Amino acid sequence: MKRVQQGFTLIELMIVVAIIGILAAVALPAYQDYTKRARISEGLGLASGAKTALAEFVASNNAWPTNNTTAGLPAATEITGNAVSQVAVGNANGEITVTYNANAGGGTIIIAGTTTNGGVTWTCTGGSVDDKYRPTQCR
Repeated sequence: MKRVQQGFTLIELMIVVAIIGILAAVALPAYQDYTKRARISEGLGLASGAKTALAEFVASNNAWPTNNTTAGLPAATEITGNAVSQVAVGNANGEITVTYNANAGGGTIIIAGTTTNGGVTWTCTGGSVDDKYRPTQCR
């Protein structure tokens, strides 16, 4: 009578474990980059309220506000999130500085406003956050 093989051999199981290990080694750093980019994006969401306040101030006063209070915003340290430690308005230069805490790896993104034809145009290429973690519009 012929004996029929049942189950997997040790070599087959080792190959499967090796493939899973390789996939995990590739996926884990990609996931970490993804989560850091999501935390950096949180700061731009928090800064959107400051952008609106600055645009309204410029439309009313034809000048940039000097700080958060002048712009009608809470203190910089009161605008926080899971990855953001503060959102501060610059000294009459149309800049908003988003400062990140350790959850996002630290650093800053500077959002600069310029007045053009009665409106405000925003750019966010300044600051110390690495380009690979910035949203596309800020690279």
